[in-house]
Amino acid sequence: MDLITKQKEFILTESLLKVMWKLSLPAIIAMVLFGLNAFMDTVYIGQLMDKVALSGVALAYPLTSITLGLGAWAGTGGGNLLSIALGKNDTDTQRFILSNTTILMLVSTLLFAIPSYVFAEELIALMGGSGAVKTYGVLYLRSTLWASPFWVYGLGLNFIVRAEGKMKEAAVMMSFGLIVNLILTPIFIKYFNMGVKGAAWATNVGMFIYCIVGYRYFQKGKASFIANVNSLKYDKTIFISIIKMGFPGLMMSIMGLVQALVVFIAISTYGTVDDLAFFASANRILLFLMTPLFGLMRALQPVIGINYGAKQYKRVKNSFILFSKTGFWLIFPFWLLLNIFPEQSLSLMLPNIQLSIADLWHFRIYIFVLPFLPLIFMALTYFPAIDKPKPASILVLARQIIFYIPLMIFLPKWLGIGGIYYGTTFIDIVITIWVGILCLKSFKSYQN
Repeated sequence: MDLITKQKEFILTESLLKVMWKLSLPAIIAMVLFGLNAFMDTVYIGQLMDKVALSGVALAYPLTSITLGLGAWAGTGGGNLLSIALGKNDTDTQRFILSNTTILMLVSTLLFAIPSYVFAEELIALMGGSGAVKTYGVLYLRSTLWASPFWVYGLGLNFIVRAEGKMKEAAVMMSFGLIVNLILTPIFIKYFNMGVKGAAWATNVGMFIYCIVGYRYFQKGKASFIANVNSLKYDKTIFISIIKMGFPGLMMSIMGLVQALVVFIAISTYGTVDDLAFFASANRILLFLMTPLFGLMRALQPVIGINYGAKQYKRVKNSFILFSKTGFWLIFPFWLLLNIFPEQSLSLMLPNIQLSIADLWHFRIYIFVLPFLPLIFMALTYFPAIDKPKPASILVLARQIIFYIPLMIFLPKWLGIGGIYYGTTFIDIVITIWVGILCLKSFKSYQN
């Protein structure tokens, strides 16, 4: 039995607990390292520069995250299609997945990066930036856009490797770039005197290395399917399938930008630079604590996709439940510590700001839903992995368009800055209930 068949049989037949930990541990470690890089960028900028620079980067970060969304769009689309094809032994589909994923990555990057670079000042101003905050934001955004093809291509290739079930290999690939980024960021900021541009270029160098390592993996023929990394052969059916199945991943980034836009406008209208720096720090802590969930999501995708392709529906359901429960117990201890010691966490990025009782309360409100997020995250992986991306796309769109925008327009007007934190928590509680209902309905369909 070759390695390809062994990996597939392991996912299809081995104890789900064993499958989960073997696939999840390297993915969680990689995503925690990824989150640590973003978290430490904020710490470095807060410690080595000031709150104005931190605020500028905070405005630019949601825009730069679109590049990650483009990588997730192509990568999760191709990855979901690959997992199902592996489960079905569909070699005809497998041979065209990488080339069509690459086409989508290249085209989408150019369509995003060029206009964003040209209109960087207008975009940062739209996010609520002005004066020195705007200057820092534009510098950071334009610096990252120079390397956006590497961001998208490296991430997209890594998603394909994960879809094979090779979480360890994907984690090792990612670690090369992330470790370089972690080392270079303070050097570029402080010793090369590059400021926020240094933080961006340290990330760019890391992503370039990440990209090269991923390319070499496919070039050396290590993939478990027919994959010509230099091919750009187009197949309309497969290309459209990749677009549809990866769409929720793109929407998460775009809607994250929409969320940041309305929040930053609210803060610039009703708050101060201190309020913006506080939100940036609170949000970065929340994102960092969510990174284990991103690892679980990556591991769940091939488990769901391959078992669904093999029509093992009970195993699909049990996998979702197991991964969701595990996510809760991974998050809960850290959530508890943050509620007990919020000031110590926030002071890492805000060393010179005196936090008020209201600030600490708002932080606790903001992280209240953290233990419930595993259910949402696993659902956003589950539906595309069973070739039903529509529910995941609707959830992402509804959260921002139907709930978030109206509440962020009115609540801060009535409740001040606190309205941002109360509104966000309320929305996530509603979405959690909605996700639970959709999942139960999906599970019942397997019994029919």
